[in-house]
Amino acid sequence: MTTPETLEAPRRAASPGRGFDPETVRRDFPVLHRTVNGHPLVWLDNGATTQKPRQVIEALAAFYASANSNIHRGAHTMAREATEAYEGSRAAVASFLGAPSPDSVVFVRGTTEAVNLVAQTWGRANLGAGDEILVPVLEHHSNIVPWQMIAKERHARVVPVPLGPDGQIDQNAFADLLSFRTQLVALSHASNVLGTVPPVREMTALAHRYGAKVLVDGAQAVAHFPVDVQALDADFYVFSGHKLFGPTGIGALYGKPEVLAGMRPWQGGGNMIDSVDFGRTTFAPVPHLLEAGTGNIAGAVGLRAAIDWLTSQDRTAVTAYEKALTEYAVQALAGVPGLELIGAAPERISVLTFTLAGYDPAAVAECLDRDGIAVRAGHHCAQPALRHYGLESAVRASFALYNTPREVDTLVASLQNMRQQ
Repeated sequence: MTTPETLEAPRRAASPGRGFDPETVRRDFPVLHRTVNGHPLVWLDNGATTQKPRQVIEALAAFYASANSNIHRGAHTMAREATEAYEGSRAAVASFLGAPSPDSVVFVRGTTEAVNLVAQTWGRANLGAGDEILVPVLEHHSNIVPWQMIAKERHARVVPVPLGPDGQIDQNAFADLLSFRTQLVALSHASNVLGTVPPVREMTALAHRYGAKVLVDGAQAVAHFPVDVQALDADFYVFSGHKLFGPTGIGALYGKPEVLAGMRPWQGGGNMIDSVDFGRTTFAPVPHLLEAGTGNIAGAVGLRAAIDWLTSQDRTAVTAYEKALTEYAVQALAGVPGLELIGAAPERISVLTFTLAGYDPAAVAECLDRDGIAVRAGHHCAQPALRHYGLESAVRASFALYNTPREVDTLVASLQNMRQQ
């Protein structure tokens, strides 16, 4: 039975440093105070996109209201201001990821474009017949399909790395599959459907013994715990702003400086050139080499605001709070008859995917929506991971730092009411 004491348990668990209070954080998010179908919104679709604090919304509005200009190519005041804001955002991303230099950060539309960029530049130059790309079964489609496309073109092969019953990557199988044919390992820092957090640092070190490069998909990780790309020793690290409380249409690709230096352009146009002539064109250095055309300048400004907002929190306390909230949710959902959680990796982010016996996942999501609860239903762009459990569809409740134990109770009550109807 839920009591005031159990509602406070996750908050008490997050007490290191100055602590963390989700109710204080919620004041920064205007959308969390709206109603849906006559009920207070319970936003549990954070794996798809996070909501935006007023600091991000205000930064976007301020840029368009007072500093809107194209960058790098203007001599007037607003061009300089916009350029400084854009490049300041690049520096903020580099600091956020623990990158050695802002020049190792390339702005992209998001994780999907970043993976495609690496596949079409590094992959086209380095993959050949018989080469292998190892991709765990838990990956998002965005970290599978681009490798299939370039592998087909280059006559290479994508090799799936199996999962164990609890949703962890089978480390013995991974070690066995690695060979000197392995040119790249592409893996998520956190699974969007199982929540699994693989031992990325250890897997990267093992891959490097065979001379393979490692790309880490950080889309689901960066909002939940600090990332240090140098400590991970990742060759590439990618993420999306909209999963980090920032705007859509902006993300970043980190690459080791020596790896980026050997990459050629993917797209051509303005901003990525040094000199253009019909006889010969020379290119700008990285990162501009990989940023053809006008980028999402306002998005970069909004991304910096999101990073500033998130890093102003006590992230150790936030991580502890989310872990406690997830444990509370697991226990609470266990009381719903017929509900089965998918995946049980000991290291996981706050993503809970489940099925409800006798109910189609889409019907569950629609019923929850009537109570103002937003969850995701479907294959979650991770069909191989779901098929590992014999499923084609499931319901996903994904939590962020602004979610509360009371919202978990609302979710559980709605599911129990559904069972009783």
